[in-house]
Amino acid sequence: MKNSTDIERANFHHLVLEVAWFGLALAATSRFLAVFAIRLGATPAELGWITALPYIVLLGSTALSTRWRSKFPDSIRAIFWPSLGFRFAFLFPALTPLFPTHLQPAWLILSSALAALPQGISSTIFVSVLKEAIPEDRLTPLVSRRTLGMNVALGLAALAFGFWLELAPFPMNYQVMFLAAFALALISQIQLMRVRVKPMPIVQRREGETSAPPLQSTTFQKTLFIGVIIHIGFFAILPVTPLYLVQSLGATEGFMALFGIAEIGSAATIALFTSRIAKKIGHRRMVGFSMAGTATAALIMALAHNLPVTLIAGAISGASWTAATVGLFGTFVESTHDVPNTDMTRYTTIYHQLIFIAAFIGPMIGSNLANSGINLMLVMLVGVALRLLASGAVLHIDHLWSWLVHPSQRIRRAYRRY
Repeated sequence: MKNSTDIERANFHHLVLEVAWFGLALAATSRFLAVFAIRLGATPAELGWITALPYIVLLGSTALSTRWRSKFPDSIRAIFWPSLGFRFAFLFPALTPLFPTHLQPAWLILSSALAALPQGISSTIFVSVLKEAIPEDRLTPLVSRRTLGMNVALGLAALAFGFWLELAPFPMNYQVMFLAAFALALISQIQLMRVRVKPMPIVQRREGETSAPPLQSTTFQKTLFIGVIIHIGFFAILPVTPLYLVQSLGATEGFMALFGIAEIGSAATIALFTSRIAKKIGHRRMVGFSMAGTATAALIMALAHNLPVTLIAGAISGASWTAATVGLFGTFVESTHDVPNTDMTRYTTIYHQLIFIAAFIGPMIGSNLANSGINLMLVMLVGVALRLLASGAVLHIDHLWSWLVHPSQRIRRAYRRY
């Protein structure tokens, strides 16, 4: 019989393999779904909806997480069906050519929303899986290792898919890619199901039974605020970026694969150092400086006159956003350090819901600006400004928070000092 150390080591191994297989699949949607939509004639507004609409669906489905989790004895059993359903995000786009031409962009929007229904439950419960499967002091190393595995897999798959898309005829090339991605995602599901956690039933609270609301915690409030502003800033030009590269600079699928390699390679490299960076400067400062990096990347891209220069921007963006997301997760773990496992689903639900709102708002900013006829370079510069604002807010969050609290609270706090 395995002891707890052996189980934790095996869990660590399975969780890294799970995300590596998933990364191979994710390249199909994260790197090429927008290009596929552009080839099908999608407008900037439709590109925005493909990116943004799933987050509204996620917002609603996440609210079901606590009720769903309470029906199962542990988080692994609870996550099986939602995580399996989420993986259909790779199968649905393969069906696109079966629809009439004028309905194909609409199907891509709908299919991305359909896959988001189970994803909301899955993403919330997965945070609990991590905390139950791995000791807290190993969570940041796990996230860093998962980020490294994800990005190495993304890079390999992006390169392979990119050259396949260049060689094979359209749209069969995309159909085969999405079907292959779905198969890879199912292998990822098998690895996830090999994780072992202790049974931890979640009992629904009886009427009248209360505990401290998550939003009463000032530290948790700051974490939520950081998550919201960095996602709005980063996602504001996320759907516009491939449009800018394809329409303004003439990028092809082959170049988009190279752009993905630049992003992913730098992301994989920074993942080797995020644990050490976080220990040296702290998770929140890592997030703040990283957002400044994403702003720099967007600025370089906006001012670029040829495609090779954008590879530098892609590398900076990949490394910066990776460090920001690892730092945000570390900040979340720190802010919920004393939260009992039985209450974690409530915290992760609120955390994900607010991030999903931000991830919906962000893409609509850039896509609506582009759809209104504003020059794409100017839209990219708006993204630069939003990312810089997010960076400054994160780096000065404590000072900012002291002015966001109610004036009467500030007066009472000042009075207590005397």
